Amino acid sequence: MDIIYRPTKAIIDLEAIDHNMKVLKERVGAARVMAVVKADAYGHGIVQIAKQALKSGAEMLAVATPDEALYLRDHAVDAEILILGASPVSFLGEAVKRNITVTAYSLEWMEAAAAGLEGTDAPLKIHLKFDTGMRRIGFEPEEAEAAFAVAANPVFEVAGMFTHFATADEAANPLFLEQAERIKAIRQKWNGGPLLFHVSNSAAAILNPELAFDAVRIGISLYGIAPSSYVKNEMHLELKQAMGLETEIIHVKKVKKGDKVSYGATYTSDEDEWIATLPIGYADGLLRGLQGQEVLVGGQRMPIIGRICMDQCMIRLPEKIAVGEKVQLLGTQLNDTISIEEWAEKLGTIPYEIPCILTARVPRLYRGA
Repeated sequence: MDIIYRPTKAIIDLEAIDHNMKVLKERVGAARVMAVVKADAYGHGIVQIAKQALKSGAEMLAVATPDEALYLRDHAVDAEILILGASPVSFLGEAVKRNITVTAYSLEWMEAAAAGLEGTDAPLKIHLKFDTGMRRIGFEPEEAEAAFAVAANPVFEVAGMFTHFATADEAANPLFLEQAERIKAIRQKWNGGPLLFHVSNSAAAILNPELAFDAVRIGISLYGIAPSSYVKNEMHLELKQAMGLETEIIHVKKVKKGDKVSYGATYTSDEDEWIATLPIGYADGLLRGLQGQEVLVGGQRMPIIGRICMDQCMIRLPEKIAVGEKVQLLGTQLNDTISIEEWAEKLGTIPYEIPCILTARVPRLYRGA
């Protein structure tokens, strides 16, 4: 690979991916596992994670867009791929050629697709998506029979049926059970032949393995991140965070009591202090809201002080530390760990966002497995 001169990098532990996949497969029993690698595998690297997930036992892949599916095909990934989001009719001929399965989600889309597919050499593989409560894309439950009738057109091969839970990661939300009952009732109406029936995302697969059915869609948990704090407390599984983020100290200086640090002069030193500059900033995904977040240096926690800049930030040291010392922003150093959940709490957001906000300027390096 190309030489990387900047010390800021994300380290992706493929052994953690392998561990998480095997733990989750054990939880769902005989159900097939569909590894969700959309959004560049939640920021972890779509090709490397897809290949590792398949090696570790996944039997299918799921993405969000046609471009993601084509990227996998162009990088020698020949496993079954399902596009979970909407695909334009203009893409469907390519989907047939490249053996990519798409989601059918409305009668209007299916009618347009059927017209656009006339004369193709092979049928288009589709999964029928029903909106049982998410209120995003999908057929309405009362459209089931009409959808089944259109799906009987020989230009289609109905390979699956699914829905998406809105509240699977919460405690005792009645909508979750209502959605489960609605999709099961729709499944009972189908008499068009075998298909892959899948309803569970990571949260449902972990907490409700009885709903695994034919397959489960494993996304956030594949990367060692619990879907929510509720799931984390209830799951009794050991997931391993796959992503680490590290850099090095590039400059150290002593500031005097009363000195200001960084843009806006928002930090004032209470006494003479040692501060270090790190080559990472909000253009890398270290958002300004992480001011005050701690990092690990020599296994000790040290805070980010002053406003985070586009390309750099500063931390307060307990003493002078040498330039070149490794700094862990996410992941484990010695006996302490900075978790993705910790960043999410600091930013007032969900853990899903954290690996996705690391920009392409941060190289992903892979180890293990």
